[in-house]
Amino acid sequence: MYLLGNLVWMIFGGIVSFILWAVAGLICCLTIVGIPFGIQCLKIAFFILWPFGKDVEIGKFGVGGFVGNLVWILLFGWELSVSHLVIGLVLCLTIIGIPFGKQHFKFAKLALLPFGARIFTKNWI
Repeated sequence: MYLLGNLVWMIFGGIVSFILWAVAGLICCLTIVGIPFGIQCLKIAFFILWPFGKDVEIGKFGVGGFVGNLVWILLFGWELSVSHLVIGLVLCLTIIGIPFGKQHFKFAKLALLPFGARIFTKNWI
């Protein structure tokens, strides 16, 4: 079921989202200061490319992760999180869009606090 969801996701916007996040990550990596933010953008980009069957665990970040998340929230995170929340809510208005809306809620969580987040594969059972 995850395979079908991911294929439909890629056809209807997943690849475009992946490209946008990947380009943002590469642009951030052009400067020394932006490399940590670029790495997080690339991590999110690959998560967006194939989201079904994966989940996000937020937490377990130290002082550096806290500072990184604080700067991220102030500069990028809150806008990205709100946009994913709005898209997720709109998609959940239709029965067919509910699985895709749930994916955007995962992206909203990750877009808010990417430093220290762990993306893992769900168990099949």
